[in-house]
Amino acid sequence: MDKQLMVQEIEKMKKQKNAVIVAHYYQLDEVQEIADITGDSFALSRYCANSRYDTIVFCGVRFMAESAYILSPEKKVLLPVLSAGCPMAEMATVEELRREKARYDDLTVVCYVNSTAEVKAESDICCTSSNAVKVVKAAKTKNVLFIPDKNLGAYIKDKVPEKNVILWDGYCITHERAREDSIIKARERYPEAEALMHPECNPKLLAYADFIGSTKQIIDHAKKSNKRSFIIGTEKGIMYQLKKDNPEKEFHLLSPDFVCFNMKKTKLNDVYLALLNEQYEIRVDEDIRRRAENALVRMLEIT
Repeated sequence: MDKQLMVQEIEKMKKQKNAVIVAHYYQLDEVQEIADITGDSFALSRYCANSRYDTIVFCGVRFMAESAYILSPEKKVLLPVLSAGCPMAEMATVEELRREKARYDDLTVVCYVNSTAEVKAESDICCTSSNAVKVVKAAKTKNVLFIPDKNLGAYIKDKVPEKNVILWDGYCITHERAREDSIIKARERYPEAEALMHPECNPKLLAYADFIGSTKQIIDHAKKSNKRSFIIGTEKGIMYQLKKDNPEKEFHLLSPDFVCFNMKKTKLNDVYLALLNEQYEIRVDEDIRRRAENALVRMLEIT
C-alpha cells in the first residue's frame, strides 16, 4: 500500500473507532505528520485523559503508553511497536528501589516519568524534566532519592542545594552518547548559535548550554528567541517541530549520535496496523495503576 492510501485508511479508521493518534517529538517525521497531536510524554498522557476518544494510539515507548493508561484506564491504549522500550526506565527495578528506601528513615522518592509503572507505584511522587526542580524543592524531607536519571538528578542537585539529592545510577543512553568535545566543536563551528540542551545530557555538556530545558521548553524557547541559529542538544526527532515552527531559522544537531533507536522503531505502517488490528494494547495491574496514579496526581497538585 502506498503512503497516500495508507494515510487515507488511517484517517478513515480513526473516525470509525473514535481513535486519536498522539506522537512524541522524538518520533519519525512521517509519524509526527500523521499524529493529531505531538508533545512531551506526560503532556500527551494528560491530553488523552481529558479527551473524548475511546482509543489512543500512542506513538512513543512503553512507559509513555503506560502513563496514558494509568490516567485513562477506561480507554484502549495501543502501542504500535511492542518492543519500543526505554533502557533508562529499565535501569530501576522495584526490588532495587525497596532496598535503597530501607537505608533511610527520612526519605522522599521522586520518580522521573521516564520509568515503569511499577517503579512509579513504589515512589512518593513523579516529576517531568520541566518541573523536577519544583517537585524536589517541595519535598518535606531533607533526603530525596531521585530515580532513575543521574544526569537530570545532578542538574536538580545543583539547583536545590538545601536538599540531599541521592542519585540513582541510571541514564538515557541516547543523551549520554555525546561527549564534551561535541559541544566544543559545535561552538567553534557555529559561534553565533545559541546552545539549547536537555537536562538528560551529561553535566559536562550542560556547562556549555545557553538554555537548559525539556523538549517542549526547547521548542518554545527557539520560537521566542531572537537568535537565528541554534545548537540542539537532544534527540534528533525534535528537528521536525523546530523547523516546522521556525522555517527562517537554522538548527544544528549537537551530535549525530542523538538518535533514540526505540523511538525510531515506529513507522507509518505500524500506526496503520495498530488501528487495523487494535494491537498492541497496554494495560497495568489495577493496584499498581492506582498507586502510580497517586504519584502522578501529587505532582500535578504541586505544579
